[in-house]
Amino acid sequence: MLLQEKESGDLIEILDVDDLMSPSKNEVTGRNQAGQEEQEPAKFEKTKLVFPSGELLPRCWIEENYKTN
Repeated sequence: MLLQEKESGDLIEILDVDDLMSPSKNEVTGRNQAGQEEQEPAKFEKTKLVFPSGELLPRCWIEENYKTN
C-alpha cells in the first residue's frame, strides 16, 4: 500500500498494513519511494501520512479510543 508523507509529498510504501490499521501503534514501517534506488525501511508517524488523494487516514487507525472521543 502506498501513502503520502504530508510534509514532503513523497510516497511511502507501507510494509506492514496490520500496524497501519492498529490504533495502538503510532508509527508504521515503510520505505520512502523518492529517488531511483530502493530506500532502507524506516519508521513513519501515522499522523504525518495521508492517502495519495490527500484524504486523511481513518480515525480508527490512529486513535485508540476513537469511539469515546
